[in-house]
Amino acid sequence: MPVRILLFLASSLMPLTAPAEVAFAAAEAMQIKHQFRIEAPAARAWESLIHPERWWPTDHTWSGKRESLSLRAEASGCYCENWSSGSAEHGRVVMVIPGQVLRLDAALGPFLDMAISGDPAHKLDGLAPIVNEVLAMQFGAFAEHAGKP
Repeated sequence: MPVRILLFLASSLMPLTAPAEVAFAAAEAMQIKHQFRIEAPAARAWESLIHPERWWPTDHTWSGKRESLSLRAEASGCYCENWSSGSAEHGRVVMVIPGQVLRLDAALGPFLDMAISGDPAHKLDGLAPIVNEVLAMQFGAFAEHAGKP
């Protein structure tokens, strides 16, 4: 089963600071939760969210350039990266309620190579703390960008 990414824009319901949490970790699965308060109108936060090329950390791209990223915010839309010598589909959009919900079926980073299938051999419990840190950095970058005037 691929890693599931679910992003909600319900910033008014989120606490000012919420610690990242590895809610569950086992050899074959993990669940990580992050919440960020975004001090911005929902429309601006949504606009930031659907443009990862503006905020995604460059060192977490295959091309080395966040400008190579794109996200088509519609069902079956691609969260993709295209550069001169290659391309990658990082995720597929499975649900959009503009301004509220963006749901991706995504295998980010090393999970792309793993073809996640609930296989205990992946030892995801050992990766969970690292994944937690990386997701905090990636989506923290989104929250920071979205909150800028």
